[in-house]
Amino acid sequence: MTFWKEFKSKSCSSRIKASVKEQVLEEVVDLLVKGGELEASLRDDVLNALLARELLASTGVGMNVAIPHVKIKGLERAICSLCVTKEDIDWNAVDGEPVNILFTVLRPERATDEHDPEEHIKRMSWIARLGREADFRRFVQGAKTKAEMLSLLKEMSSV
Repeated sequence: MTFWKEFKSKSCSSRIKASVKEQVLEEVVDLLVKGGELEASLRDDVLNALLARELLASTGVGMNVAIPHVKIKGLERAICSLCVTKEDIDWNAVDGEPVNILFTVLRPERATDEHDPEEHIKRMSWIARLGREADFRRFVQGAKTKAEMLSLLKEMSSV
């Protein structure tokens, strides 16, 4: 599986500074824009979609992991980010525990030449499996650099 290749170093962070869910999401979106993965013109739409998604139901899946994910009009391919927060964030997760590992996934609202909806289901399943892996969580929380995080994703590509 090569989903790990969709996580670009410039769009990941081992030290998100925000301490409130809404600010964390804003920091992640800004990181995607600064990293060149997301067009600046889509910034507000993406942030609003992520915030609206959290109002619908928390993306905190438990075990300190959240997987914010939304469909975005104007995207041609999926955009992925892995971030770890400095502080535990109250995310209203299903297990009531705070979140400090975020897999953010933005995807096109329809199939495109660069986006297959069937592959998206496989991508999300892979991410969910990673989130359940205790070793992955422990190592990613201890990662000091984005390179370490991406290396871990590559190592876990067969999970």
